[in-house]
Amino acid sequence: MALSLVGKSSLCLVLMLASWALHAASRTLPEASIQQKYEQWMAEHGRVYADGEEKQQRLEIFADNLQFIEDFNRAGNRTFKLGLNAFSDQTVEEFLELSTGLVLPSTLHPRTTPFMYANITHIPDSMDWVAKGAVNAIKDQGGCGSCWAFSSVAAIESITQIKTGKLLELSEQQLVDCTVENSGCDGGWMNTAFNYVIKNGGITSEANYPYNASDGTCHAHAASMTVAKIVGYEDVPANNEGELLKAVAMQPVSVALDGGEREFQLYSSGVFNGNCGKAMSHAVVIVGYGTAEDGTKYWKIRNSWGHTWGEAGYMKIQRDYGQPEGLCGLAMHASYPVV
Repeated sequence: MALSLVGKSSLCLVLMLASWALHAASRTLPEASIQQKYEQWMAEHGRVYADGEEKQQRLEIFADNLQFIEDFNRAGNRTFKLGLNAFSDQTVEEFLELSTGLVLPSTLHPRTTPFMYANITHIPDSMDWVAKGAVNAIKDQGGCGSCWAFSSVAAIESITQIKTGKLLELSEQQLVDCTVENSGCDGGWMNTAFNYVIKNGGITSEANYPYNASDGTCHAHAASMTVAKIVGYEDVPANNEGELLKAVAMQPVSVALDGGEREFQLYSSGVFNGNCGKAMSHAVVIVGYGTAEDGTKYWKIRNSWGHTWGEAGYMKIQRDYGQPEGLCGLAMHASYPVV
């Protein structure tokens, strides 16, 4: 995969490189070791650069990320680990620009729809909708800010399987091209996507409308060949992990969160409880929950960054964080489709 330095991220890159050059001498990893790991990483991820200059620039970023990973893991006082992945030659700024895509509406009006799971009393100690066969394989949104489409589609796929027994693979590209209230690869919002699917009378299959990680014109005929429908969607009461737990016990739930931090970018395994705030930048799906061996409660998140990120594309993130909004703000804006 080729990676070019274009647009506003180029300035960020130049500034970051200038800063890193000042403290490169403080790295504890041998240069030969860094170079070897870099070449191995390039081969593993099929990375090809435009020229030797760009390759060297990317090496500097890779080296800094590798040192960050080594220092973090060596400290050994956290419930999660970091590791190399497909984003290891990107700055945090580039990662945020290229791999997220959540855009909340400028005005969020409180919805008056009921919360259908409010009165549920029996909640299992753990739930894994992946193990139950209600979640498709991990996908990769690529360099398109379409996380909102992947989150929406995954939630629709799962509730359709739960209700019908059929796990369909639905079209993210249809949402990117046809949900005019969203902005395609420039970002969007899950509830707007749910609204589009309702008004369109459903959503078509991935095979009929395949993903290409770019903006395009809506193919009306393909979009009309629907294979799954929803009749509505509901918001989970905001800032309440207890109510979110009720919903996830019944179906996977789309959530917004702050996914633009370095520890999030380089997460590898374990229960994430790292640095993040409430700057909503990314959309994922909560597909389960449980408790780790050390007693830490977690949510299981399905991401759209391919298999090299996290635990083969998934993340465990701390549950019952102690703040109403949840860790990384994941309890602030949660919703699910209704069939």
